[in-house]
Amino acid sequence: MSKATSLYRCEICGTTGARWSGRCPACGEWDSFREEAAPASRRVTALAGPSREAVPLASVSLQREPHIASGLSEFDRALGGGLVPGGVTLLGGDPGIGKSTLLLQVAGNLSAAERTVLYATGEETPSQIRLRAERLGVHQGHVLLLSTSDLQSVTADMKERRPALVVLDSIQTFQVAGASGLPGSLTQVRECAQALVVAAKELDIAVFLIGHVTKDGSLAGPRVLEHLVDTVLSFEGDRHRSHRILRVIKNRFGPTDEVGIFEMGSRGLQGVSDPSRLFVGEGVQEPGSTVFPALEGTRSILVEIQALAAPGPQGTPARRVSGVNPNRVALALAVLEQRARIPFSDRDVFVNAVGGVRIDEPACDLAIVLALATSRIGVALPPGTVVLGEVGLAGEVRRVERAELRLREAARLGYRRAILPRGDGEDASGTAHGIEGRLQIHGVGKIGEALAILERHARARGAAAPPR
Repeated sequence: MSKATSLYRCEICGTTGARWSGRCPACGEWDSFREEAAPASRRVTALAGPSREAVPLASVSLQREPHIASGLSEFDRALGGGLVPGGVTLLGGDPGIGKSTLLLQVAGNLSAAERTVLYATGEETPSQIRLRAERLGVHQGHVLLLSTSDLQSVTADMKERRPALVVLDSIQTFQVAGASGLPGSLTQVRECAQALVVAAKELDIAVFLIGHVTKDGSLAGPRVLEHLVDTVLSFEGDRHRSHRILRVIKNRFGPTDEVGIFEMGSRGLQGVSDPSRLFVGEGVQEPGSTVFPALEGTRSILVEIQALAAPGPQGTPARRVSGVNPNRVALALAVLEQRARIPFSDRDVFVNAVGGVRIDEPACDLAIVLALATSRIGVALPPGTVVLGEVGLAGEVRRVERAELRLREAARLGYRRAILPRGDGEDASGTAHGIEGRLQIHGVGKIGEALAILERHARARGAAAPPR
């Protein structure tokens, strides 16, 4: 019998050491080393196949099996075409956000297409899953339920039945016999993931792992879990809102910046074909409101950004930001104070992206600047205007990526004007090439030029010009 020894492993990057260390020498994280037992001879991962001889790269076949359509267009969009046989995907998200619902609907769609699905759960009873399936109205004929926390039972069923899809709900509840630690521990999660990756590759089965998240929203468990799988998805949303966003964090088989957008209803999750209408409110022409064509993966989504600059009590003014990077709001305030002489030091500032969406790209800078400016003076932008552009510390407006795609979406939804960096449009009064319908382009090089457009509109309405 092999003698067990102890080692310490970083739960972030997986680095091992013979003794405990307060800081990982590889990734620099503090208090990340955890003790685990290790046998003298390393255990072979389940279903490990024989070693293969090296072959020339040029002789490797480029043919691969096509993606398997899931029956949910937004889900397939995020994955780059659908499920990949042999691919292992990790799906994370807050409790109750709809992770199990999403994969149960995918399982039902594959079952309707007469493909076998193995749904293994260590958290719920088969009756609970059956009740959810009945409520969602999913097809159940080819869905096999396995209620267990033993991973060997799952891999044995995979080898015997060869399903098209295997779902584990959740990976933190499964364990490998012989490995130290309780289910969800560093060792168990790593060993389970390794066994499933090997099984998926050898049997050519698509595997989905549902993962828990920590309080800060990151995936629970060792970071090595994200390194082992082929795709990492984050299911995001607000419990108080019906829409959900499936965001791709890592994808070896497709783009890594794609998103799928769903709406939760009584019959489960439905794909949203026109997401711009979710994030643009009705009163988008009010002071303090701008519309920004955000870039999400391969498409543009119009998002309303609201700002409120209200008089506050003496002392340090309040700064509250939701859905937008607070650093970009701080930059916009500093540039408006220094370059445009618009004071905000005596105002409480609130900035919000409508609909609970999150925007982090620099292209939203100019939209934030004009939202703050219009709130400060009480004059709205001209009706039907979209705004985009990155703002520098000198007040310059820089060009953004894929401006034409953003303008196409604005034109499709009936917007008539666009304020954007000079060079991304024809001229100050031209029409952008390739845009459906006529879209008046206002190219600007400095924020002062964008504020001049606001001044002209304010004078046309008989309102006061911005303080300069």
